[in-house]
Amino acid sequence: MFSIRTLLAAAALAAAQTACTQGDHPAEAATTTTNPMPTIMIQVRFLDEKGAPGPLTNTARVVKTDAQWRKQLTAEQYAIARAKGTEPAFCGAFFDMHKPGVYQCVCCGLPLFTSEAKFDSGTGWPSFFQPVARENVVTQPDRDGQRTEILCARCDAHLGHVFEDGPAPTGLRYCLNSASLVFVENKSLKDATSR
Repeated sequence: MFSIRTLLAAAALAAAQTACTQGDHPAEAATTTTNPMPTIMIQVRFLDEKGAPGPLTNTARVVKTDAQWRKQLTAEQYAIARAKGTEPAFCGAFFDMHKPGVYQCVCCGLPLFTSEAKFDSGTGWPSFFQPVARENVVTQPDRDGQRTEILCARCDAHLGHVFEDGPAPTGLRYCLNSASLVFVENKSLKDATSR
């Protein structure tokens, strides 16, 4: 029996090997052997055009090499989403955002939070009382042992931390880094922070 960590490491190695063997030559890619390592599947919820969560859907985990993440992301996005950094308070693009829409993972595009669950926590980071769906985020003890880290369920991007001092109905405060997110406006949703 394999642990999740072993499977993820094997998948990352397979992705790296595939990237190295395919290069820029399509003819080479066609002649390479596919890796027998199975794709790791997870269940998440995507949103419909009105921003409502849909049914549980099987999707492949997104596993990339460090070099691939560095190429895809800006230096700031990489430092926060992949290297588990924290942006300074009151500096991120979304802490004072007052538009209706969806906040997606900057690394894989998975919908994570909506403006309908956003609130002004006064902390200087975008804060939400619940995710789009519990399946779309993963929590685990932070490396400091004192906080609970929030990760994207599809690609393990570091999003921020969750605290038990939020508003009703959950009592939770998902405190996020703007650099870990992409905002997609959706006027079918409400902006809970509009004044």
